[in-house]
Amino acid sequence: MSEPKSNLPSTTTTTDSADKVKTFFENYFSEPISYAASDVDTVVGYFLKRGFTESAAIATATVLLRQSKIDNVKIYKLIDTLKGLTEVQLSALVTEVLNYNRPKVSTLGYKTQIQTDNFEARNIII
Repeated sequence: MSEPKSNLPSTTTTTDSADKVKTFFENYFSEPISYAASDVDTVVGYFLKRGFTESAAIATATVLLRQSKIDNVKIYKLIDTLKGLTEVQLSALVTEVLNYNRPKVSTLGYKTQIQTDNFEARNIII
């Protein structure tokens, strides 16, 4: 019986002689996906240029590369569609993509400011 997926690091430190066998059978039906080095560098570089930290750029690039391979879309075409977005729009889009590819035990979110004009928000009768 396998453990439920979690975003938290594993707390078990036991070494079992069957670890390699367990890893093999847990990944038996998952097919490895490979990417060209230029594709990886392009996507990571794009997110680094847009202000992401290195670890965030790598994580986001990994998810986008995997999804583009699954959907059979060229990564350069995907990056070209992202070029017109502002930083806020890009951040919201990346949050949605990462949430779609995360285990359902946790999600990422962001706060938006609701701007109201107090003068127009109420009616004053004289």
